[in-house]
Amino acid sequence: MAENRVRGVLENGMPGIGEAAPDFELPALVAGVKQPLRLSAYRGLKSVALAFYPFNWQETSAAQLKSYQAERPRVLASNAEIVTITVDSIMNTTAWEREIGPFEFPMCSDFWPHGEVCRRYGVLRKAGQKSGANSDETVGASERAVVILDRRGSIIFRKTYASDQVAPVEEILAVLENI
Repeated sequence: MAENRVRGVLENGMPGIGEAAPDFELPALVAGVKQPLRLSAYRGLKSVALAFYPFNWQETSAAQLKSYQAERPRVLASNAEIVTITVDSIMNTTAWEREIGPFEFPMCSDFWPHGEVCRRYGVLRKAGQKSGANSDETVGASERAVVILDRRGSIIFRKTYASDQVAPVEEILAVLENI
């Protein structure tokens, strides 16, 4: 399985550890306000944890984002930001955030062109992909994954989790606090 994952990284051109993170601009919801978010705006200022998740309205996704909000003071104390990314629309994200939030961190929508940022980071599920709990029913969704960037915008950590596993905030904080 690990060999297949490494081969996938090489074949997909997925950026690896030590490489520059692909820049992007996505619509985002920040503390309930819709605005554009450009990743490069953080370069030189803050470390960033990109937290990809498959869909809104999932218990696992809700638990993950609530844990990020609960630990937000520690994230900010590390001179960092958590930016979440899903393939759901910004309108869907807005409705969901109103129900389970509020959240102060950016919640990005990679809806159009569908999953382009997820694809560039190598976390967009493709047809025929059968790893772990993935099935063809989740084609076009993001993997549950975390990619952490240092202040220069270089990738220093990346990990994919099972779709029903909350990406542990403690693991993210351990990396952010040691940059």
